[in-house]
Amino acid sequence: MFLFNFCDTIDSSGLCHNPLTFLVSEKNKTMKSDEKRSHRLNYLLKCYLINPKEIDLYQRAKQMGVTDSTAKDYIRTVIIQAQKVYAK
Repeated sequence: MFLFNFCDTIDSSGLCHNPLTFLVSEKNKTMKSDEKRSHRLNYLLKCYLINPKEIDLYQRAKQMGVTDSTAKDYIRTVIIQAQKVYAK
């Protein structure tokens, strides 16, 4: 079972300083790429809902160590998901 801890410390804006801390089961030490992507997108969605600025979202994605094109893909995906959340 995978557990996701969004952060260790929270700053005054409510966002985390340490965005990705994964706790992985002893059986499976490596996380599949689609699972990692899902966790990253969930984290970025929460950040975007708090602070809907694309540049801040891009910087958070880049802090995860992804390429520019992957960060832009994450932004597009997160904005689409945020629109669905706002529509509800």
